[in-house]
Amino acid sequence: QVQLVESGGGLVQPGGSLRLTCSASDVTLSQSTTNWYRQAPGKSRELVIRMYARGGVTSYLDSVEGRFTMSRDMVKNEAYLQMNSLQPEDTAVYYCNNDGYWGMGTQVTVSA
Repeated sequence: QVQLVESGGGLVQPGGSLRLTCSASDVTLSQSTTNWYRQAPGKSRELVIRMYARGGVTSYLDSVEGRFTMSRDMVKNEAYLQMNSLQPEDTAVYYCNNDGYWGMGTQVTVSA
């Protein structure tokens, strides 16, 4: 059974950093596109950043450009979202998506 499990969320102060992990089972992340989405309270889910099967990465939000990066470990079958210089507007539930599958999300709260 395919599972994507996000972890690494939490409460962080403005300017802080977090690294989210997407751990996959029964699906190989590197064989297709892996996406990180986020959904803030009262807002629609939005695509944050994408890694293609060949490893290229594209950010889809101007607000995270230069602050968020994505990487993966093909041995561990994990994808990562490194988030730096976090701001309150980054507060959201962050979801991993791959090959049509979704994780349950991990909450990121940026607050003083």
